[in-house]
Amino acid sequence: MTRRKIGLIGGGQIGGVIAQLAAARELGDVTLVDVVEGVPQGKTLDIWEGAPVFGADSAVVGTNDYKELKGSDVVIITAGVPRKPGMSRDDLLNVNVGIMKNVAANLKQYCPDAFIIVVSNPLDVMVWACQKLSGFKPSKVCGMAGLLDSSRFRAFVAAEIGVSVEDVTAFVLGGHGDTMVPLIRYCTVNGIPVTKFISAEKLNAIVARTKQAGGEIVNLLKTGSAFVSPAVCALEMAESYLKDKKRLIVSAAYLNGEYGIKDYYVGVPVIIGENGVEKVVELDFAPEERDAFNKSFVHVKEMVDSVKL
Repeated sequence: MTRRKIGLIGGGQIGGVIAQLAAARELGDVTLVDVVEGVPQGKTLDIWEGAPVFGADSAVVGTNDYKELKGSDVVIITAGVPRKPGMSRDDLLNVNVGIMKNVAANLKQYCPDAFIIVVSNPLDVMVWACQKLSGFKPSKVCGMAGLLDSSRFRAFVAAEIGVSVEDVTAFVLGGHGDTMVPLIRYCTVNGIPVTKFISAEKLNAIVARTKQAGGEIVNLLKTGSAFVSPAVCALEMAESYLKDKKRLIVSAAYLNGEYGIKDYYVGVPVIIGENGVEKVVELDFAPEERDAFNKSFVHVKEMVDSVKL
């Protein structure tokens, strides 16, 4: 049986954690590409040397050559400049779009059939640029953001109530930034509305913290940004594709009329299976939720429309 192949572009903190977790979970053989000589080679060698202890036979290879991505079933893109204290995700726009141009050209050449998951910021623009520059089917290109934002929301809710994080479900839609939309009405604890456990005042504080969660970590680290939680979320999406799990995951997905939006990427619930993004799930919004979602999309649209590819 041929093992699946997972390509990773970007050997920074997120790429390194994804490589480690993918190998440990034996989701497939891993190829990590980075432009800096020695970085991907060193990180993958370190992982491989630990494989006998954590008990995984996945091959893990580091390289500076994009051609080694040939045959990848999934490619996760983390390449780009990370945020520094005081920076917003939007501040990274021009430099990271420039990096994406090179990445997309190599995707077209070496792995035209892969499912692409973009993690680089500003996420909603980067995934749009990746799809446009590569020419891949929109269903084969998506962005990791909504799952991460929803996970943060769930963690904060679980801590406030004092319950297992496994029992909290939540949706955070819209752009991956300060205008994201945590939907309190869709947040439950094992099916029970979260409003049965937490006051409106505390819920509003959790919503505000969720919107600023990435910046909170940047300010604490001072020399980097979040890397474990984004890595876990990206790999969760990859696993749903590789195993055809049909997971319902909030992702930055291409919209073709859904939610009244066409030809843009924004965070919405989708089903990810062997064909990529197989279905966009449209939620019913209350008027204030619709207004918040539309406001978030306008911000995404303004950034996308400012990009010259």
